[in-house]
Amino acid sequence: MALSGIVRAARGRWARPLSCAVPPVGTGDRGHRGHTGVRVYTGHTGDRGHTGVPGIPGDGGHTGVRGHTGHTGDRGHTGATGDRGGPGHTGHTGAPGVAGVAGHTDVPGVPSAPGAPGVPGVPSAPGVPGVAGDTIFALSSAPGRCGVAVIRASGPGSQGALRSLAGPPGLPPPRLLALRSIRDPRTAETLDRGLVVWFPGPHSFTGEDCAELHVHGGPAVISGVLGALGRLPGLRPAEPGEFSLRAFRRGKLDLTAAEGLRDLIGAETEAQRRQALRQLRGELGALYGTWSRALTQALAHIEALIDFSEDDGLGEAVLPRALGAVRALEREIRAHLRDGRRGERLRAGVRAVIAGPPNAGKSSLLNLLCRRPAAIVSPVAGTTRDVLEVPLDIGGFPLLLSDTAGLRDPRDPLEREGVTRARDRLCQADLVLAVLDVTSVSPTPGSLGAALAALQPPPDTPCVLVLNKADLLGGQGVSPSATCAQGHPVTLLSCKTGQGLEALLELLGQQLAQLCGNPLLGSPSLTQTRHSRHLEACATALSRFGDIIGDTGDISGDLAVAAEQLRVARRELGRITGSVGADDILDVIFRDFCVGK
Repeated sequence: MALSGIVRAARGRWARPLSCAVPPVGTGDRGHRGHTGVRVYTGHTGDRGHTGVPGIPGDGGHTGVRGHTGHTGDRGHTGATGDRGGPGHTGHTGAPGVAGVAGHTDVPGVPSAPGAPGVPGVPSAPGVPGVAGDTIFALSSAPGRCGVAVIRASGPGSQGALRSLAGPPGLPPPRLLALRSIRDPRTAETLDRGLVVWFPGPHSFTGEDCAELHVHGGPAVISGVLGALGRLPGLRPAEPGEFSLRAFRRGKLDLTAAEGLRDLIGAETEAQRRQALRQLRGELGALYGTWSRALTQALAHIEALIDFSEDDGLGEAVLPRALGAVRALEREIRAHLRDGRRGERLRAGVRAVIAGPPNAGKSSLLNLLCRRPAAIVSPVAGTTRDVLEVPLDIGGFPLLLSDTAGLRDPRDPLEREGVTRARDRLCQADLVLAVLDVTSVSPTPGSLGAALAALQPPPDTPCVLVLNKADLLGGQGVSPSATCAQGHPVTLLSCKTGQGLEALLELLGQQLAQLCGNPLLGSPSLTQTRHSRHLEACATALSRFGDIIGDTGDISGDLAVAAEQLRVARRELGRITGSVGADDILDVIFRDFCVGK
């Protein structure tokens, strides 16, 4: 070999000298970048040596042993105020390795892979939360003295909060109660000894990391624990309903289930509890979801017909099927709307009004039913002037019973106002208890019907005719099974002795069951006025679709306009469950929750 060839080969075998530049100080162990590379033998791409067999590419510099990735920058100490921490030293960037031998080849030497860069130091998260987002806390049990109070936290900082107040020895196993001393992190003072439980997200009520502290329910204990949580960085008190709102945001609840949860918390009777529980389980939302999917399928058929209308026979196959599905859905929604407000009555209570002439015993009946002297009773006619309302539980159904002024021609301005209010409340009644003095009315159906008509109850409103003062009959009187001319039931009662009370309660229970229905049977009932409003709009859009397509199901109508009506109908259903445009009603729904829910 000529001397010049040897020199060239030597140049190819030994690369430019190592770069031993000193890395900048204080940029944080981005991992020793692997002595990265000593990009071994990457060389001046080697002079073409003996052209023959491709040379073995340089050992890629051992790929720089990727360094000890700099301990990922130790996320910094979470700092009391969440200092973002020094961003970990950037690590020794590693001098580029000596070029590898280009081999005995006329192909340029393959450069070694650069050493893996050190992982940048992870900045520390702010304070307790550790990640972006705030953490809320609140007393979830009822305020006031109690045996056990439950304090809940939800959000990224709940783990740190639990460690601060109930550690060591660290977090308890998920969803298992652990007995711990609850301490103030600032002073290390023991506030209480209680149970703690850890719910890592997404397996929690809100879908976020959650923690609960079960402490003794004394005001001082509750105040001390809440105060300690409030002093932790990144934690703040929750707004009313904010836990449930977060559950909705993370898909744990739809709006109908959230409303069911609110109703369950507020339920006062068995029937209310049953209805709210069905809604919380998602039965109402599932019904609306089924309707929405049927609308989506019909809309897909119509849009396919618009896109491929030139295909022979497509309209004949698709349009009648879509029209039939839409017609059936409209009938189902309208039947759902004709539930007689059963669900709304059960949720809010049946409004019953005691009406009758003066001194017939209306206030005495109110006191008898609520078992306390709620109303003033006097032998002087016209004592009651204002409306007095009392909530009752009759047979598991909620009843809002109102005592009103005696209905007669008023004799002074004060009585006139009382009679006006009585008639206004009578017009709003779901049920009327018409009270008459049995000694002043003939027990014939015609006379009873005339006496009831004189009270002017709202048309089509169920009435129960109560013939009071039965103790004055001396053993004679009408049969409790008698009916007046309008077909309303009649019962005998003595408010003085309680005679006939059981029969009246049984009769009221039957009336309430008819007005509210059985919450466990059939499809879920409408419980909110907003549901009715959106369903009415949905049914109207479906009706317009049918008008555009026509009964024959031909394609002479404007299919684009018809498809838009289906989109409107689907949007209205989505607004009920919150899957579409829910932001404008979230505050209205969640503001009625308690703070800890």
